[in-house]
Amino acid sequence: MRIHRLVSVTSAALLCLTALTACGSGNNGGSLDGALGNQAPAKNGGTNGSDGDGKAGAPGLPKAGTMAKAAQIVNAYGACNDISTNPNDDDFFPGDETYDSKWGVTERGACGKGTRIFMFKDLKTFQAAYKAELDADRKESPNKGHRGKFLLGQDFAVLPDQKPVIRNAIKPGGLLILNCHPDFNPPSGYRKDPALVKGCVLTNYFED
Repeated sequence: MRIHRLVSVTSAALLCLTALTACGSGNNGGSLDGALGNQAPAKNGGTNGSDGDGKAGAPGLPKAGTMAKAAQIVNAYGACNDISTNPNDDDFFPGDETYDSKWGVTERGACGKGTRIFMFKDLKTFQAAYKAELDADRKESPNKGHRGKFLLGQDFAVLPDQKPVIRNAIKPGGLLILNCHPDFNPPSGYRKDPALVKGCVLTNYFED
């Protein structure tokens, strides 16, 4: 099926409605490179420093609740007006169904132009599944995952296919990149928040 979402508000206004903290938030190949300046350090999978209780849920990251809402959020960073949840659609990627069970993914959507959205049950389960896959892949390719892979919200993940989408998404109030590579060390001034899984962080730094 198709969910048609025509977003008539500005990106800033949309983020005010969907993010739990600050409003505000760029992919011709995959890159995250926006610093947050003097913003307070974040904790526990994406908090902004004001809530350090360590509970799952990642305060400070946008929460969608539905695929339609997730597409609306993503549309603030790059075109996602027309979201498909039909696995037979040409926009779907072969192999994405592998995320469904072990990763706790409940629904998959494709925006076209290579951008995919994954709704999941539990943030920690999703992070743990990604780390386990990366650890296995790194036995053959040690540099695999050094730039991270997924953009994360509280209950959804995004795989964009254009660098501008990633750059827009990691601005303050937006999404963060899940990075589980043991050698990842961003320059000073970028976020490196502990994720819910040991060995993983959430960051707004993308190495182009």
